[in-house]
Amino acid sequence: MTKIYHNPRCSKSRQGLEILENSGKPFEIVKYLDDNLSAKALTGIVTLLGIKPIELVRKNEAIWKSDFKGKDLTDVEVIEAMANNPKLIERPIVINGKKAVIGRPPSLILDII
Repeated sequence: MTKIYHNPRCSKSRQGLEILENSGKPFEIVKYLDDNLSAKALTGIVTLLGIKPIELVRKNEAIWKSDFKGKDLTDVEVIEAMANNPKLIERPIVINGKKAVIGRPPSLILDII
């Protein structure tokens, strides 16, 4: 089943959710700000996306700028930063089986559903 990691306050995430709703296919919504993702879950997501953990970080967030910017972090440390500060996670993330995409722009979601 398709899964969207969703932040209702984000316009791109809302647009991504609308794409899934309009597809007519079943999907699951994960509000990752309410139910924090574990480091293990984030590692799995990064692997499915085929990216480095740093590419999933929202670098304009205040917490990134104040606590992490300019530091030489390992992949594990970046994952831990996102697990402990879920606002740092780029969104929306959509996973369908073994395919995953960051929905920026949201139209990228169409490629995997």
